[in-house]
Amino acid sequence: MTRSEALRLAPDPGLARVRTAQVAHDEAGAVPRLAEALGRDLAFVALFVTPLADFAAIMAEAARIYPDSVVVGCTTAGELGAGGYVEGAIVALGLPRGNFVAVPVLVPNLDDLDSELLVGDMIRARTALVATEPRWTNEFAFLVVDGLSVREDELVSTLAAGLGPVPLFGGSAGDGSHFRETYVALGGEVMRHAAVACMIRTDCEVQVFTLNHLRPSGTRMVVTEAEPTRRIVRQINAEPAAREYARVLGKDPEDLTALTFAAHPVVVRFGGAHHVRAIQRVLDNGDLVFFSAIDEGLVLTLAEPDNMAEHLEQELARIRRGREPEAIWACDCILRRLEAEQTQQTRALSSILSKNRVVGFSTYGEQINGMHVNQTMTGVAIFPPSGDA
Repeated sequence: MTRSEALRLAPDPGLARVRTAQVAHDEAGAVPRLAEALGRDLAFVALFVTPLADFAAIMAEAARIYPDSVVVGCTTAGELGAGGYVEGAIVALGLPRGNFVAVPVLVPNLDDLDSELLVGDMIRARTALVATEPRWTNEFAFLVVDGLSVREDELVSTLAAGLGPVPLFGGSAGDGSHFRETYVALGGEVMRHAAVACMIRTDCEVQVFTLNHLRPSGTRMVVTEAEPTRRIVRQINAEPAAREYARVLGKDPEDLTALTFAAHPVVVRFGGAHHVRAIQRVLDNGDLVFFSAIDEGLVLTLAEPDNMAEHLEQELARIRRGREPEAIWACDCILRRLEAEQTQQTRALSSILSKNRVVGFSTYGEQINGMHVNQTMTGVAIFPPSGDA
């Protein structure tokens, strides 16, 4: 696929209800070319930007081209685009005014989160959407958050209180596999330790979803020493964390890598369901750093994977129910991408993603309603309005 062929992923922008496009990060005039493919009559624009690109410059240009649109963006741990899993790209998604309205809520400093103010902001955003387009009844919220902030759990819990019945999905911004600097943006304002929640209302049929291919096994461990504010586990089963995790797997602690963590995640049970608590990395002192909330006393259950490609195909078919989506907008954990590489399923998964019109980015964590999760795909499937031909 040439760059020009890869540019537009959706039909003619004058016809499509959801418009998607991508360019290589080093493409000359990248943002104007994306705008050419998306069209200009957009209520909302999202940009998922490889960390190889100049994120600030891209967001500034996008804000200039779309001064009357809600424009959000983030850096990624990989992109989901024309070829499924792609690297080094800028992937864009646009929602036209004829079918969507959007209101953003900026959380500028996650280290000083005012829960009461944020809940009020979300309620006001919902009210504004209803006043703007009272005829439409379908709503969802999209969240993008600094993936190194360590504040996603508290944030989504607060947002849920202001959302009421409105479903939310989202992703934590990435930095490839470096874990050094992750950025989010609202318009041309680029930020760290920040988040943007966007309330979106539409006449299209929408379905917010979450999926993962992991099953709890019978192998359990207990967190016996932790530093919850930093998501660090020091001891498991009263032994040094990395050493005990490696022992359970039958591995040498020196051999633990991101691929190990992707292949052997752990889950915890909340509210009658199991949720992944993925390991991000091992520190030099043998502590384990997790992607999401962790605390002493938690029971960690080792998870066993189903076949990723088969599971993804089945789940997307269940979501579609025979319907043809305009697009499936998704946040997909970096650990799923790493597992696909390790199990040599990248090509199969990319084919399924492409066939189902999935666009978005690989994340350092995902959000679904009031939960921050890992090794999961969250998203929204957008279909034509009910009764539309």
